[in-house]
Amino acid sequence: MDKVELDTRFTYHSPNLDQSTYYAAIRQTAKEFAEYIVDSTPESREQSLAITALEEAVFWAIAAIARRS
Repeated sequence: MDKVELDTRFTYHSPNLDQSTYYAAIRQTAKEFAEYIVDSTPESREQSLAITALEEAVFWAIAAIARRS
């Protein structure tokens, strides 16, 4: 891995106006899916893991926009 990639991964990327719109849409869509998961599955470790995985997906989707746009 080169220094440029490390800089990309470990530098703060302040959002521009367009990016903020995408961030909000990703979070809203994920929240709706999280609510569906909670409403459709029994409270359990598996449900909790599904929500955690969704949180991770949101994190990585937003990181992709922040780092690569």
